[in-house]
Amino acid sequence: MNKMLNHVQSQAGLAENAVSVNDLMKLADRVIATGEGVSETEAIRLAEASLDALGNAAERITKACASRKFDTCSIINGKSGRCPEDCKWCAQSAHYHSHIHEYPLVSSEKLIEAAKFSQDKGIGRFSIVTSGKRLKPDEVKTLCSSVRELSAETDIKLCLSAGLLSEDDLKAFREAGISRYHCNLESAHSFFGRLCTTHTQEEKISTLKAAVRAGLEICSGGIIGMGESLQQRIELAFTLRELGVKSVPVNILSPIPGTPLENQPLIPEEDVLRTIAIFRFILPDAFLRFAGGRARLSPQATLEAYRIGINASIMGDMLTTAGADIDSDMDRIRAAGYGLSTLEKMFN
Repeated sequence: MNKMLNHVQSQAGLAENAVSVNDLMKLADRVIATGEGVSETEAIRLAEASLDALGNAAERITKACASRKFDTCSIINGKSGRCPEDCKWCAQSAHYHSHIHEYPLVSSEKLIEAAKFSQDKGIGRFSIVTSGKRLKPDEVKTLCSSVRELSAETDIKLCLSAGLLSEDDLKAFREAGISRYHCNLESAHSFFGRLCTTHTQEEKISTLKAAVRAGLEICSGGIIGMGESLQQRIELAFTLRELGVKSVPVNILSPIPGTPLENQPLIPEEDVLRTIAIFRFILPDAFLRFAGGRARLSPQATLEAYRIGINASIMGDMLTTAGADIDSDMDRIRAAGYGLSTLEKMFN
């Protein structure tokens, strides 16, 4: 990434519209023809394009390369708070005073109730998310038992986000019924150390690789708007591409009182849209998944995001912040021209 960052510095003097519409469309056509994302140098140049032209080119790639069946999931906070890690954005860290509700692993009954609600709403995936660096051995055993009950009681696809688990633990969850493991890289390697000191991004990458060896699909993305540069968001996207990640959550920071980022200025909608468009050029066939923070976007910006690259979403409430209304989400997804997977049975 040093090569890329050096290039950024050399490009600092470029004019706002340094990339022409014709150049953008040629680049989009090449991505479509080859199925391969742009290079680092090309991605940096995209940052200089007009947003309208960039969005139109990204839409072209999205329609040709990405799934037109919108991938939906919901999450449950399966274990809340008391986390020993010092991630600056997170309300669940024991280092801060965000006054969230703390509780241990929730019961199988509560998980089944939440999963059935999501399934009845037509949502395709249900993810259990737990706080902490990793689950303890007894928690792994307990949660595996709950996952087996979930698998027996529902048809929804099951995902898990439980920290830096070992390959043996990941295999146990796959055998219990988990199909996809989530571990966000959160930000660029060059920025992550400013956000967290109690674990490294290398540990996260090792966990993702262990999940693949365990036979699981992987889901990983990040949070934008934590003070990183656009170039660092691009750096994150290339790391995800190198790992072969096909489900990429795009969280938008919602500063939470009591955390070190509580006064971080909100990222403008235009920056969110530019990031999504460039991600689509880098990751042409990935599911770019709206996640935390998207509820603060205007309806117009949400529809534009769907047009230029977003083709997946977490629906309902997030972990420690409110989400968007599920029925309204469904309407917007349909308005953007996507099929809704199992949801379409409810509306056709």
